[in-house]
Amino acid sequence: MNRKELTPDGSPQEAYGARLRSLREGRVWTQDHLGDLMDYSSVHISAIETGRKPPTLRFSRSADRVFRLTGSADAFEHEFRKMRQGSLLEGFPEYVTHEARAVELRLYEVGVIPGLLQTREYAATLEADAVRREASTPEQAEERVELAIRRQAILARTPSPLIHAVLDESCIRRPMGDSSVMEAQFARLLEFAEMPHTLLQVAPFTMGARRPFSLPVTLLTMPDRSIMSYAESAQRSNLERDNAAVVPILKAYHQLQAEALPQAASLALIEQVGKGFK
Repeated sequence: MNRKELTPDGSPQEAYGARLRSLREGRVWTQDHLGDLMDYSSVHISAIETGRKPPTLRFSRSADRVFRLTGSADAFEHEFRKMRQGSLLEGFPEYVTHEARAVELRLYEVGVIPGLLQTREYAATLEADAVRREASTPEQAEERVELAIRRQAILARTPSPLIHAVLDESCIRRPMGDSSVMEAQFARLLEFAEMPHTLLQVAPFTMGARRPFSLPVTLLTMPDRSIMSYAESAQRSNLERDNAAVVPILKAYHQLQAEALPQAASLALIEQVGKGFK
């Protein structure tokens, strides 16, 4: 039988496959036996081991169960997540690390509901369209949805961070999926606004030129009261820590909040727009 020699240094995917093969052979298991244990075919196991097929989150968790690595530092799921970060916009994984520690978050979004406020169905619909456009693979889409949901743990953190979210009106006007997806998403926005540590506002189209940002922006206040800003376009992102650059962005954000609708008026608009999706 032909045996493909693996090059673990060739790519993270090949390293993953080489490790899977090493653990399997260390137990003197055949690919058929491992496939039975993991509920995958031997052909699928072979494709992962040789780097011809990328692993998925489900596959990684199954491997961890079989090799008793679940929750450990050596877990395949951990390795998988590190691999998938390579499919995220450069700089975003670092931002997520800071986001989880922030004591205050100020968000401004255009076109789509921000990830921290998305329902799973809304996020999945958004990522499904990226797959349709061949901008990502189904596996990458699955991981991005899971990341969006994991990030939302910050909403239940103790002590709670203060979260100010300003949505451009386009966020609530743009349909995403069928009416049930939008109905659930609007309900999530209203629930978010009811939390004691949040503020939700809509920046209406009528703001016109008074809108200080044309792209999404996030400001994080860290436990030491330092402030950083994060912004991204389709191709790149920028995490800024220099006060000389961040302070003008913070000032512009305060101007944005002053011009946006108050929360009560924003919720009324969200409810009105939501009726159009029913």
